Amino acid sequence: MTDDLQAVLADWTDRVSAELELGDVAVDIDAVLGLAGTAAHAVLRPAAPLTTYLVGIAVGKALASGADPVAAAGAATAAVERLVASDTTA
Repeated sequence: MTDDLQAVLADWTDRVSAELELGDVAVDIDAVLGLAGTAAHAVLRPAAPLTTYLVGIAVGKALASGADPVAAAGAATAAVERLVASDTTA
């Protein structure tokens, strides 16, 4: 990813986070894009936003129960990757 693209995405992430009043939340842009790419290539392109949304819900649920959000994101991403690896229809 180019520096310009990274800067645009970082700025957008900051703006959306502020608008949603998420506070100082750390977002691993490369990880999110990687997850989206996995879903898009394994299923269909529209699966990318759906998958990232569902992982976000999983992270929110984990956070609400006191879990570390970074660990929760990693676990949810790993679960999606296992699903993709085991899915013979994709």
